[in-house]
Amino acid sequence: MEILEAYDLTGTVWSAATLTGHDPKTVKRYVEARNGGRNPYEREPRPKMIDAFLEKVEEWVEQSKATIRADVVHEKLVKMGYRGSARSTRRAVNAAKLAWKAGKRRTYRPWIPEPGRWLQFDWGEGPRIAGRRTWLFCAWLSWSRFRVVIPVWDCTLGTLVACLDTTLRRIGGAPTYVLTDNAKTVTVEHIAGIPVRHPQMVAAGRHYGCQVVSCVPYDPESKGGAEATVRIAKADLVPTSANLLSAYDSFAELADACLTWCDAVNSRRHRATGQIPVSRLDVERTTLHVLPIEPLALALGEERLVGSDRTISFNAVRYSTPPGYTGAKVWCRVVGEELSITARTNSGDLSEIWRHQLSTPGVPQIIDAHYPDHPDGRSIHQPRLQPRSEAEIAFVGIGPGAGRWLKEAGPAGAVRIRAKMARAVELATVLGNDKVDQALGLAATAGRFADDDLLSILGHIADSKPAGEVVRADESHSVQNGTIGWQALGR
Repeated sequence: MEILEAYDLTGTVWSAATLTGHDPKTVKRYVEARNGGRNPYEREPRPKMIDAFLEKVEEWVEQSKATIRADVVHEKLVKMGYRGSARSTRRAVNAAKLAWKAGKRRTYRPWIPEPGRWLQFDWGEGPRIAGRRTWLFCAWLSWSRFRVVIPVWDCTLGTLVACLDTTLRRIGGAPTYVLTDNAKTVTVEHIAGIPVRHPQMVAAGRHYGCQVVSCVPYDPESKGGAEATVRIAKADLVPTSANLLSAYDSFAELADACLTWCDAVNSRRHRATGQIPVSRLDVERTTLHVLPIEPLALALGEERLVGSDRTISFNAVRYSTPPGYTGAKVWCRVVGEELSITARTNSGDLSEIWRHQLSTPGVPQIIDAHYPDHPDGRSIHQPRLQPRSEAEIAFVGIGPGAGRWLKEAGPAGAVRIRAKMARAVELATVLGNDKVDQALGLAATAGRFADDDLLSILGHIADSKPAGEVVRADESHSVQNGTIGWQALGR
């Protein structure tokens, strides 16, 4: 500005250069740039060695649709007589690609979703549990931005329908359209660009009152909401070195983590709408269709009723179910070499409750974990302490060791049990319940039920000797003296 002000004052380049202390050529360049309407800070590009080859570079970028590498271009230019550096070639190729993409870039029309119209879903790979692969079913209700993430073991058609049923019941209704990609469970094939739907998926759409549609192949951007849900869910739920999450010990732990994650993301304010998805879902529920009472059994499998013994019969084989489903209706389907059992949980969601290895008639699949009230499968035959007389109540009242002694002495065929119980009660009155109870527990463990065994053990405890390992006299342990001392004889 000082140069231009001096030039306006004097009207000559030499006088302005003298006043400002700059070279006359610099003053002239600034004055000419102002008169020509150019930015004085922008220098005119200097001629480069690659200028003569720019048309060929642009031609190759056009032919390759901006996929050609700069090193390939440089090799071609060298053969044509180019003597410049590879860095200049990279800059020219990069500029040509940017110019090509600027004219070919895909444009997007802003999508304004309507309430109750669109639900998008997609699959994402979940964490491994005990080395086994899992999947995350991710759904996104477009208008309210409500997200649902459900962990599953596989991506089969039955699992997909179960996840859709759970999602629709969680949002409280069915939208008009359900959008996804072209997996084989949705689209069987394409004929002349027209997708052919899976018949059971069409039946599922009719059952729930919505139309299943798929996006253009290899175009995930057409269902960006589901893609973003998959990306965010994997970043927060799958253990990586970035989020420092620990591995999941069980599938139930992963399911609880997904529920907690859904509650968190649906309860915070969305950046695009500025509102909370749960609050918008209350509005969108008024536009959703009413759901049928029962799920689509055609895809979920064959219907079974859980008996009073917590088992179902499938192909003449008994399979156990977890507690809490006695008398409930479940659905069974074969997945590979496994039997998947699906039921409606207490929260109303349709979920897989257990998987069994397929078996043959006569070989039932009974899991001990399904019967926690039957330890070792024989709790009915295990005796229970039921003291009735005053003597029995007094003996059992000594402590748990007394009950354990009685449970062991009876099956062992000990004699004069009542007399020994009365003797133990008398000793407990004198010495205290703690010492006698400890002695009875040691006697039960060692299998010592003779008349003087209790007094012997009490004497051992009275000598303040710590109780070591209890050895039961059997075929493995003998009370005879060893002969190792004779080994030194004659040496």
